[in-house]
Amino acid sequence: MSATQQLTFLTRYSLTLSLAVFLGAAVLLPWVGAGPISLARVLQHQSPDYEIFLQLRVSRTLLALVAGGALSLAGTLFQAMLRDALATPYTLGVSAGASLGAVAVIAAGWETFLGVPTTWIGALAGALGVLILVVGGAFRRRRISAFSLLLTGIAINSICAAFIIILGGFAGISRSFSIARWLIGSIDATSYVSLAVLTTVVLLVSATILTQARSWNLLAVGERWAASRGVQVGALLLQGYVLGSILAAGAIALTGPIGFVELIVPHLVRSRISPDHRLLMPCAFLLGGALLALCDAIGRIVMPPAELPAGAVLALIGGPYLVWVIRQRTSAEEI
Repeated sequence: MSATQQLTFLTRYSLTLSLAVFLGAAVLLPWVGAGPISLARVLQHQSPDYEIFLQLRVSRTLLALVAGGALSLAGTLFQAMLRDALATPYTLGVSAGASLGAVAVIAAGWETFLGVPTTWIGALAGALGVLILVVGGAFRRRRISAFSLLLTGIAINSICAAFIIILGGFAGISRSFSIARWLIGSIDATSYVSLAVLTTVVLLVSATILTQARSWNLLAVGERWAASRGVQVGALLLQGYVLGSILAAGAIALTGPIGFVELIVPHLVRSRISPDHRLLMPCAFLLGGALLALCDAIGRIVMPPAELPAGAVLALIGGPYLVWVIRQRTSAEEI
């Protein structure tokens, strides 16, 4: 078997396996929960099994799959832009901006606006504000670089974190609890209309990102290298930051600032499957969605009848993993 044939086989095998894991999670995980559900009763539309399965279990599993895929792909994209395996939407301030927007509306006591939860509106508005500030601050002489994006994002991230603390201090006890719970990040049942809107946006943005996979490969090597191969680096960085921000903001608006999935999955796929973004990005999307859905399912059964938020489960997994990654990088640098 030639090298080209081996590469084609690896690509097909990895994509098929990732898709199988994603579809397996979509089919099996809705049946996982604190209480059993009868398949026969669901098929016969009998209460309460049918309502629990369709309105609660299926919707939140689909939300976890889409949101996890979006966050994982956004993390992969930002890591390519900054050429840093530890880069995430948090690094560039997107998650912090979305969190600040949601915390602001919670602290103000607004619940809905035109039938839409204000946390969604606040999160999207906060992410949009940070997007404008970061891009505006990163422009120098009509040019933009990954370094300026990183520094501006870190600065705005710190500012947003400070404002979140201030708002939490001025909010009442009940609202402070709501703020703390939202900041943990969780997967809750949502309407299929909201889920359809998020899925449509995520699929369109993801398709646009994947069409630029070759350019992300070149950019991951270096900005000068990419420019010498005909890539318009400034325009590509701007496009990547905007598209990655849309993915992260859309997911965070419905789930809260869930972390680590955008760090764990891209790193594992890059090290275990391939660093080629033509394969890395779709596999990261599929496996990221499956991981978040699995963490949500674990949270439903580990402390019944209470539920452990998916963000907490991911933190318990991602924290030790992050420490391990840092130790590995330190050991490699010492060698």
